[in-house]
Amino acid sequence: MSKTIQIRVDDFLKFKADELFNNLGMDTSTAIRIFLTISTEIGGLPFEVKLPNASLKEAINDVMNEKNISKPYKSARAAVESMLED
Repeated sequence: MSKTIQIRVDDFLKFKADELFNNLGMDTSTAIRIFLTISTEIGGLPFEVKLPNASLKEAINDVMNEKNISKPYKSARAAVESMLED
């Protein structure tokens, strides 16, 4: 017997998740089933969960408030070099 799980997420998150999982060759429901299966097999979340430190909290707050957001870099090297300058 199958059960239905309903969750509410904002439109943008749903769109981005659908896009990501579609690019991986599956739908969002399949991705969620994979997550649930792995979680129950290992007895926990399949990734590390921890509280953000002060620096990460500040960065999250900046992104949420569209502050201190840098322009896109032309390469990963340019991004790393920019981070090392500070």
